[in-house]
Amino acid sequence: MADKVTNYQCPACTGPLHFDSATGKLVCDYCGSAYEVADIEAQYAAKQEKADSAAEADQKKAARRKAAAPVWDEMEAASLTSYTCTTCGAELVCDATTAATNCPYCGNPTVLGGKLSGKLKPEYILPFKLDKNAAIAQLTHYYKGKAFLPKAFKSQNHIAELQGVYVPFWLYDAEADARGSYEGLTTESHREGDYNVTTTQHYDVRREGTAVFTRVPVDGSSKMPNAHMDAIEPFDYSELKPFSTAYLPGFLADRYDEDSNACAERARTRMLNSTTQALHETTHGYSEVNTLHEDINLSKLKVHYALLPVWMLHTRWKDNDFLFAMNGQTGRLIGDLPVDKAKVAAWFAAISLPLMAFLTWLLYL
Repeated sequence: MADKVTNYQCPACTGPLHFDSATGKLVCDYCGSAYEVADIEAQYAAKQEKADSAAEADQKKAARRKAAAPVWDEMEAASLTSYTCTTCGAELVCDATTAATNCPYCGNPTVLGGKLSGKLKPEYILPFKLDKNAAIAQLTHYYKGKAFLPKAFKSQNHIAELQGVYVPFWLYDAEADARGSYEGLTTESHREGDYNVTTTQHYDVRREGTAVFTRVPVDGSSKMPNAHMDAIEPFDYSELKPFSTAYLPGFLADRYDEDSNACAERARTRMLNSTTQALHETTHGYSEVNTLHEDINLSKLKVHYALLPVWMLHTRWKDNDFLFAMNGQTGRLIGDLPVDKAKVAAWFAAISLPLMAFLTWLLYL
């Protein structure tokens, strides 16, 4: 049976390869050899194609079995799939959306067949620009200055367990044709004898224009909190590369589980809000502006599928979950942090007690 996974190994010593964000090359963990992405891609193209074909064939067989006997076993019910590491023979159990992972036994980066091929193949990939050391430094810096952060949290949240993940994103292009009708008011007041006279002028304000949107991102993974993914934008799309699985070794990767149609409404909402804001920004010069009517139509909608780089850390502390996400290209970071209630109480006491003493002293003067 053909292998359904591909381990990218060094041609010189067969050690595991990983994509090095600093050099843009695939580097061997053992002998230090470095290779161009295009060279490794060409060397492993046939093997990856066989892995994709084998995985797709198994998926079709599984679909026929389910149709014939719709009784799921325990693994199917959990949407899990079993693979075999071609390096050490260990069993790799992954969920339905995992496309690249690392073997927990030998550590070899593994690309799973059939997850990023055919209709599931992305058009683009944005390679990691910041490595793990940079991500750890950025997160450590993020903690500084957080006066109410518990000291124990810093030492117990396992920063070294940061994972680089290629997150599936839908990138939407569109054109917005916008028209708006508004009432503009200007108000002037002056004094006439004993009276204060106010003059209000009313203006018919109309605006129209066209806005062009290019690659508005919406993540296509239900695992990723939308607020976190929105917060780490923007990405520099000038560095997008045609998709190649050779960029994946050393990182995790997911395929989408929310298709472009399901995510389109979020993109449309973002475009409509941006266009509305642009219209409003042209109506300055009035004391007050009231919206009478707005009509915005989106057309020429086009969608692209890309994998974008994100450093992720999920940690659990005192029965609460905390998630950190960092843009693997720019370093923009968002994260949840706990608050030490004892520190808050101490700070409040340090401020309020002297203030109360001062007020009491004033009262008895």
